[in-house]
Amino acid sequence: MTDLSSSPATSKNQTDKSTRSGSGGKGDPAGRGRTTIADSVVEKIAAAAARDSVGVHSLGSGMARTLGSVRDRVPVGRPGASRGVSVEVGERQAAVDLDLVVDYGYPIADVATGVRTDVISAVERMTGLEVVEVNLAVGDVHLPDEEDDTPQSESRVT
Repeated sequence: MTDLSSSPATSKNQTDKSTRSGSGGKGDPAGRGRTTIADSVVEKIAAAAARDSVGVHSLGSGMARTLGSVRDRVPVGRPGASRGVSVEVGERQAAVDLDLVVDYGYPIADVATGVRTDVISAVERMTGLEVVEVNLAVGDVHLPDEEDDTPQSESRVT
């Protein structure tokens, strides 16, 4: 076995093969199969990260939010989990497109930087995919005195 402490590593992921191969010599378990990640998984991760970003009121814009509020009344999965998000996922990379509504008073450029940082961090950390781009479309600004047009739970009985 090679002493790793005396040899400089060129990257934090570089290790001596003999330390990873285990006693059976079967190699790295990561090389024994294939993992695929559905677009919808990346959409949900990106949506959650974007919603948690400072200055983001909601995802989706205009017609997408209107149609989404009607669609969200059907109880299938988590309503609106990825509305306003579309992704393209490859074997090792992902690209994310987001439609945002920004809260009034927050500088849009700062919100965009924060959203990009949060989405890239979350997607890369949870999936291992490299996020090559995060495209944002700010379709609206939510004013403090506007009614929130996100769907509210309506009672079926009175």
